[in-house]
Amino acid sequence: MKWGSTFGARDLVTPLLMLFLCLLMVATAFLSGLFGMAGGMVLIGVLLVVLPVPAAMVLHAVTQMASNGWRAWLWRRNVRWRTVAAYAAGGLLALVVWSFWRYVPDKPVAFIFLGLTPFMVRLAPARLAPDPESAVQGAGYGAACMTLMLLTGVSGPLLDSFFLGGRLDRRQIVATKATCQVLGHGLKLAYFGGVIQDSGSIDPVMAVLAILASMLGTTLARQFLEAMTDQQFRRWAGHIITTIASYFLLHGSWLLLTAPT
Repeated sequence: MKWGSTFGARDLVTPLLMLFLCLLMVATAFLSGLFGMAGGMVLIGVLLVVLPVPAAMVLHAVTQMASNGWRAWLWRRNVRWRTVAAYAAGGLLALVVWSFWRYVPDKPVAFIFLGLTPFMVRLAPARLAPDPESAVQGAGYGAACMTLMLLTGVSGPLLDSFFLGGRLDRRQIVATKATCQVLGHGLKLAYFGGVIQDSGSIDPVMAVLAILASMLGTTLARQFLEAMTDQQFRRWAGHIITTIASYFLLHGSWLLLTAPT
């Protein structure tokens, strides 16, 4: 991974941008800390607007590794390690395959993939209902989520649907998903920070601020998660995923339709 004074080809690191991104990271880490999901989707959506794709992917990976790593540590007693191991096997396989292609998507494509995934999962046959305690499904979702992460920066909608489809309680969902995400974003950082051509670069100061902001938002969310019931958790998480995914689908479609020919 490259460390430099820019986020890529353009010098976009201004004090005002740093402040905005730090506040955004606190808010999105709080959202993810509360529901174990959705915050990463919001963050990558904004980063893709203000930064080049490789740079957005690198900064997002650093932020999400800090946020999910701290969340996994706070809830470490609730991690389902069998699920993590299966997910890791699938994710590593997908990274190897994609490393031969070294594809970087355009922004409209990234947004459209972000929006489509939760709806695609809901259209799956009942016999393919997600089960996070299945090793086979864990490996399959690991490969699919790693592919989506390299295309869009996040695998949130697909991974969220996977965990919400099983019988895990809200603490197990948050803890296990966070552990899986640490691995996924670490692999994404390696891919966009070193494997592809024109790899993204990141300002070290911004990286430190991103880590601290993510840890703060995650810590603030813990007491709110404790106060929720499992029913409230699942209901609100489903509504949030649908709303964000719908926006990204519409935004990506608009970018595609209005792109210069």
